Amino acid sequence: MRGNSKILHMKRFLLFVVLAGIASGAAAPSAKRAAIVADGVSIGGVKVGGLDSEQARSAITWWYNRRLRFVFYSKRWSMKPETLRAKADVDWAVQEALKAQPRQHLSLRVDVDEKQIDRYVRALDTRLSVEAEDATATLAGLRPVVHAGKPGLKLNLLETKRRIQSALAVAAYRPLLRPVAKTVAPSVTRKNFGAVVVIHRGSNVLHLYRGDRPWRTIRVATGQAIYPTPTGSFTVVDKQRNPWWRPPDSDWAKGLKPIPPGPGNPLGTRWMGISAPGVGMHGTPDAASIGYSASHGCIRMQIPDAEWLFDHVRIGTPVFIVNA
Repeated sequence: MRGNSKILHMKRFLLFVVLAGIASGAAAPSAKRAAIVADGVSIGGVKVGGLDSEQARSAITWWYNRRLRFVFYSKRWSMKPETLRAKADVDWAVQEALKAQPRQHLSLRVDVDEKQIDRYVRALDTRLSVEAEDATATLAGLRPVVHAGKPGLKLNLLETKRRIQSALAVAAYRPLLRPVAKTVAPSVTRKNFGAVVVIHRGSNVLHLYRGDRPWRTIRVATGQAIYPTPTGSFTVVDKQRNPWWRPPDSDWAKGLKPIPPGPGNPLGTRWMGISAPGVGMHGTPDAASIGYSASHGCIRMQIPDAEWLFDHVRIGTPVFIVNA
C-alpha cells in the first residue's frame, strides 16, 4: 500500500509539472528559452534536473506543501506545513538549483516558526500523554485485595520537536512522523503498596495489612451507639504529631474549650484523620475504654499503638471500616 501511495503521488506530480510546462509555454510562446536545471540535480529531496525555472518552482512548491502525516499507536492524523508556519524559500531554491552542477544534491532553506512548533508539541503532550494509574485496594469480604496499577505514557517534547523540524527541512520523501514517548511506571505498585487498615467496628479490632498480607492487630475503641463510627471505604487525609483537640460542632461538645498537646489531651500524641468528616484514628489517655464502643465516632487506641501506626501509614492509606 505504501508503494502504491508513492506511485500515485509521483503520477500526480508529473501531471502537475507537465501542465505547468504547457501553461508557461502558452503564456510566453515567443519568450527566450528558459534556463534549464542540470541533469540529476535535487533540492530538499525533490528531483528538478532537466526542468526550467518555473517547472522547478512548481515542483518544489507542490512537494513541500504536502501534508505531514503522523502516527502514534492507533492514532493517525495529518496537517499542512503552513499550520506550523513553515515555508520553503522557493525563490532561493530555484536560483541555487539553476547554478548547481550535474547530480548535485542541495539542501532546502526553510523559514520555520519555532514558537509555533513548541506550542504544537505541548498540545500533543496534552493530547497523547497518559498519567500512570497507581495500584488500588478494595475489600473482598473482610480482607483487602490489591489491584495492579496501569503504566502511563509521557511524550518526549524535545525529540518529538526534532522529528517535526527534520520533516519540515525537506520537501520529498517525508516518513511518517512518530511522536516519541516513554512508558511511565506507576509510583505505587502491588509490591510497594504499603499499609491497608481494616477496622472491625463490632469487635473493636484494627487489622493492619502490608498490601494484602496481615501485618499487625491493634485493639481499639470505636463509637458509641449514639455516635457510631461510620462504615465504608476511606483514606487517611491528615496526620498530626502532638495535636490540639478542638471541640467539634456537635451537641456533646458545646461549651468545651480547646485542649493543647500534653498529658490529658483526648487525642493522645498522634492524630490520623480519615476522609469521613471529623473522624480519625488517634491515641487516648483513657486506656480503660479500649475494646469498647466508647468514643464519639473516632477510633481510639493506646498511645504507643497510635505512635507506631502513625509511622506506618501515609496520606492516602486506605481505611476500610466494617461492621464485623
